[in-house]
Amino acid sequence: MKVERKLEKEIVKDEKGIAKYIKNHTVRIVTLSVLFVLIVGVIIFLSISQSRVYIEKSEIGAPVIVLSPQSPGVLENVFVKEGDIIPSGTTVAQVNGNSIKSEVNGLVISVQNTPGQVVNAQTPVVRMINPEELRVIGHIEENKGLDLIKKGQRVVFTADAFGSKQYEGIVDSVSPTSRTSDIVFSISDKRQENEFDVKVKFDVNSYPELKNGMSAKMWVYK
Repeated sequence: MKVERKLEKEIVKDEKGIAKYIKNHTVRIVTLSVLFVLIVGVIIFLSISQSRVYIEKSEIGAPVIVLSPQSPGVLENVFVKEGDIIPSGTTVAQVNGNSIKSEVNGLVISVQNTPGQVVNAQTPVVRMINPEELRVIGHIEENKGLDLIKKGQRVVFTADAFGSKQYEGIVDSVSPTSRTSDIVFSISDKRQENEFDVKVKFDVNSYPELKNGMSAKMWVYK
C-alpha cells in the first residue's frame, strides 16, 4: 500500500509538473506572438509613415470670382441667388441700366441683394466659383516634409463632413512662396516656421458631395 501511495503521489506530482510546464510554455508562446505582432505593426506603421507626408490643416476651395460694375452706380436688380449654378454669359445684376454678366460657368456663393444701394468696382455684387476649379488646399510648415512634395504625387484625403471616407487626387501645385509674406522678428529662441500651400486636384464629377469651404486632411505619398 505504501508503495502504491508513493507511486500515486509521484504521478500526481509529475502531472502537476507537466501542466505547469504546458501553462508556462503556452504563456511564453502567447507573449512572443503578441510581441511579434507589435513589432510587425510598428514596422508597418513606420514604413507607411515614412512613405507619405501628412497635412492636417486643409480645406476644399476654389478661386472666388467677383462680379461688380465697372463704374459706380445704383444697384437696380439682382437676378441670381446663392446656390444658383449659372452658365457663362448670364446676366446676374443690373446697375444704372448696365448688365453685369458672368464670363464663366459657375456656382453663386454670395449675393449683395440690396436694390437702391450705390455700388462700384470695389463692391462685390455677386461672388461665385467655378466648381471645376475646386482643389484640396493643404497648409504645411516648411519643416514638416515640404521638400518631399512634388507635382503629380498621389494624394489620399478625407473631408471632416464625411468622417473616414477616403478620396483620391494628385498634387496640382506647391506654392513657391509662404502664406505670410511679412517678415516677423521675435525675441524667442524658437524660429518661426512659415506655411506653404499644397493644392490637390481631384475629379469633381466623381465626388459631387465635396463642397467649397469643407475642412479636410490629406496624405501625400512620396
